[in-house]
Amino acid sequence: MKKNTLTIARRATAAAVIALLCHIPAAQAQNTPHDPKNRAENNPQDICHDIVRKQPRLRGGARLDPLPDNTPPAFQQAITSPVYNTCLIRITSKTANNGIIRRNDYSRRQAFNADNTRLILSATSGGNWYLHDARSGQSLKTLPYLAGDAEPHWHPTQPEILYYLNTNGIGMTVNELNVESGATRIVGDLGARLRERWPDVTSAWTRAEGSPSADGRYWCFMAETANWQTRGIFIWDMQQDRILGSMNVNARPDHVSMSPSGKYCVVSGDDASGTRAWNHDFSRHTQLHHKSEHSDLALNSRGEDIYVSVDYQSNRGDIYMTHLDSGRRTPLIQLYDNGSSSAVHFSGKSYDKPGWILVSTYGESPDRRGNRKWMQRKIFALGLEASPRIRNISYAHSDSIDYWAEPQATASRDFTRILFNSTWGTRDLNQLSTYMSVIHGNALR
Repeated sequence: MKKNTLTIARRATAAAVIALLCHIPAAQAQNTPHDPKNRAENNPQDICHDIVRKQPRLRGGARLDPLPDNTPPAFQQAITSPVYNTCLIRITSKTANNGIIRRNDYSRRQAFNADNTRLILSATSGGNWYLHDARSGQSLKTLPYLAGDAEPHWHPTQPEILYYLNTNGIGMTVNELNVESGATRIVGDLGARLRERWPDVTSAWTRAEGSPSADGRYWCFMAETANWQTRGIFIWDMQQDRILGSMNVNARPDHVSMSPSGKYCVVSGDDASGTRAWNHDFSRHTQLHHKSEHSDLALNSRGEDIYVSVDYQSNRGDIYMTHLDSGRRTPLIQLYDNGSSSAVHFSGKSYDKPGWILVSTYGESPDRRGNRKWMQRKIFALGLEASPRIRNISYAHSDSIDYWAEPQATASRDFTRILFNSTWGTRDLNQLSTYMSVIHGNALR
């Protein structure tokens, strides 16, 4: 659940006139695993090659390990991260990036492309999106056409293709950009069909937190007016360019998203409906939570849709998962311990490594004795199982002085690259940078 400041800032700073080419229906996307040659340990050209190749097994368990010193790594130099021995790179710098702060957009967004050669970052001001080389961290270009809440999504198998919307979904088109050549085209023009259902709508978007299915075929959107009144929610099949189902709504959701399998549209809100997973024709739903909290959708080890979130109203502050087919809820770990607490973000976008979710913590408070708890200030992988495995990846060093400084970590589809934001132990937003941790392809076992 993004804070309102994010959307307000982007609306205020991002004004783009999108020049688009003719409408050509997209081909069906097929989800395939990563080519192992693109993993850092197998590619000598990767900045993390030597470190990852010698990397020991990730430390497991709920470990209260010492915090390392707060010296950040030098800009775009790979180091062995203290304590957890992962490769760590600082890939952005306000000074090096012409005074613009670039950051990972959000935990629920997949920042890495299909073969882990490119990644995208957004600006805290100005509305631009940037393309970086994921093997070195180096900046490549400012992406054309994308502005503000453009909701970019990488193609699941074609590494040069990025889908995007017009800012805030205005115009109701889904667009495609070749990030290498700069060519763009419309792959879905939804406007006329949506106005048949809701005559005054002008936008179709997820409100910046949703994603298509893992294979890129199914999308769930909110249809809204120029005054941001939500008229309805619908599911669009990109392969057939067909709206499969829709429903009217009165209360504006926090966001909507398609589940990884493509079976469900998940509508997350703080009204009486809370968070629900709807089938394609919106005739049935599974209740996932009574409100909207930080969360993400993921796949378990059997390839089934899982919702992961936090229940701050529970006695121990459960991080839990809910099975979308059955509605079965399973507690995983707890945030509350003798008065301690943390805020959390989740990333379930590692579809090629099912059974895991990435957790990043911030905004922590110690227990009544003043002690730090094991998960605080940390980034770790959490197994989606009743007795979850824990694999510790990095400390985030984030003091979370405001929304932009939250780690909001996200992982690549194969869970070998992780992005997070940090001011690295300072309370100076000018020190905000994006960091990348890289782990071995066999690290999560």
